[in-house]
Amino acid sequence: MAQPGDKRGLIFGAIVVVIAAIGLYATMWPKTGEPAEVTGGGSRTSSAAPAPVTSKPLATASDGPFDIYAYLPMTRQQLAAAADLAERFTVAYGTFRWDEEPAAYAERVKVFTTGELANVLTRTLTSPGNVEQNKADQVVSTTTARMKEIRQVSAGSIVFVVAASQKIVAKSGTTEKAESYAVTLTPVGSDWRVFDLQLADEGQDGDSEG
Repeated sequence: MAQPGDKRGLIFGAIVVVIAAIGLYATMWPKTGEPAEVTGGGSRTSSAAPAPVTSKPLATASDGPFDIYAYLPMTRQQLAAAADLAERFTVAYGTFRWDEEPAAYAERVKVFTTGELANVLTRTLTSPGNVEQNKADQVVSTTTARMKEIRQVSAGSIVFVVAASQKIVAKSGTTEKAESYAVTLTPVGSDWRVFDLQLADEGQDGDSEG
């Protein structure tokens, strides 16, 4: 499967460098009110205790709040919209029932995806083997999802790790399982679409391995 965009480098390294530079600047700034040490005559003595400092403390970088979004290739609102879509896609993907038309299930899922991934998922979700197995066991699956972390951000894609909790009720019994997915989103027009889906511990960057 093709990769989304050509710029997949991490942006957070630059943020770490900026924060480290701010910390270094703070440590090099002279501290007001520290007693000076005087040497001479083979002995070292401290000067008299300093007078109380009443002036405003010196700012280390800026009096304004540090805005991490200024270093990302998207706004806060765009990032929030992408995260919301990743969660809703994961819920749709893991929620289905045996008596639902397979094509309808596929339609519910692929509205969140790119055309390429939609074709892949449609083939998987409507495959006769999966459909007959779910019908035979009368499987009803319900899934909830929550954002776990942002794995990678670039101008052409975002990789989220989404934690999914799935409850499956069937003739064979009721089971519950938890799984984390690497969900890769790419911008399509003014919206986001899911480009790839992998298990989080298998798809390091949320990319297809073939």
